[in-house]
Amino acid sequence: MRDTPDASSSRQQDTRVILEQHRPHAAVLSAPSTSAISLTVNGVRHHLDVEDRWTLVELLRDQLDLTGTKVGCDRSECGSCTVLLNGQPVYACSQLAVWADGAEVQTVEGLAHDGQLTPLQQAFIDHNAPQCGFCTPGQLMTATALLNVVPRPDAEQVQHALVGNLCRCANYNAIVEAVVAAGAYQGGAA
Repeated sequence: MRDTPDASSSRQQDTRVILEQHRPHAAVLSAPSTSAISLTVNGVRHHLDVEDRWTLVELLRDQLDLTGTKVGCDRSECGSCTVLLNGQPVYACSQLAVWADGAEVQTVEGLAHDGQLTPLQQAFIDHNAPQCGFCTPGQLMTATALLNVVPRPDAEQVQHALVGNLCRCANYNAIVEAVVAAGAYQGGAA
């Protein structure tokens, strides 16, 4: 049996109505929520509006152009993004930027002063600790935190402190030697 043009048109209209009723409504798009924060990064005070979803590593790299902090795994497993937050090493990929409101943050860019490397940075060079260099900023920041607490660590203390920082080149022996040497130099001044 053939449909008449009116019946076919009516059925198509009914189908459109049914589809419209079951179609998910388009979500109202709105700008992500933001918060005003203030933090000190490498001795410089910043007042910023940040999206509440941004991680600290996104703030540092994308907003403050401090690209020394690396994004490796982006899930708190490799340590490439380690920075010091109020003197403590943290994975910047798992810290929300809003959590750093009022905090002091130090990145690898904040280690050297007036072009002078720290004893730790120099020890990394002298002991050939960086291979590809990707993990080096995180290694340096974690080792800096260690040296600030334990000025003359032994190899076992260094290994324990750096357990959360992976080196894909597996240059662990040279990294440990560099940190121990930095501790021996000038009483462990990081």
